[in-house]
Amino acid sequence: MFPGVEIAAGYWFAWAVRKARLIGGRADGEVDRALEAGMDRLHTLVSGKLGQDPALDRAQEEAEEGREELSERTRRRLADSLDDAAERDEEFAAALKAAVEEVQAAARATGGTRASGNGVVVGNNVEIHAEGGSAAAWEMKGPVTIGGANPQQPGATKG
Repeated sequence: MFPGVEIAAGYWFAWAVRKARLIGGRADGEVDRALEAGMDRLHTLVSGKLGQDPALDRAQEEAEEGREELSERTRRRLADSLDDAAERDEEFAAALKAAVEEVQAAARATGGTRASGNGVVVGNNVEIHAEGGSAAAWEMKGPVTIGGANPQQPGATKG
């Protein structure tokens, strides 16, 4: 697979979601101009190359439905379409790579990490570790059992 096609698919979708929110009057505030300009260029490049590709049409529909991310199937289809286009057209491949790098650089310059609602964003490495028969997760909801027994609550005394 051509490097960056899945990232390009994600950025294209993020552009479409943002535009759908603007039309619906639900913009998330001011977006850095360089990031917005880069995403506009990537959107124009991908849309111009893929035209009426069914994967692109479905991605647009998902954005207009208010989804926060592409469905797995649509993401795969869009990435495959981009990969095929990049394999067949070296100029497009180079332009796509440059557009992805431009958006990534702009995202890093603006902090690049944002979340809404209950989202959690990490701008660098994360390590979650469990040992000694314990459990670890970013977020655990509800009771957690390990090996058929409920773990002792922190600070609880044995008795």
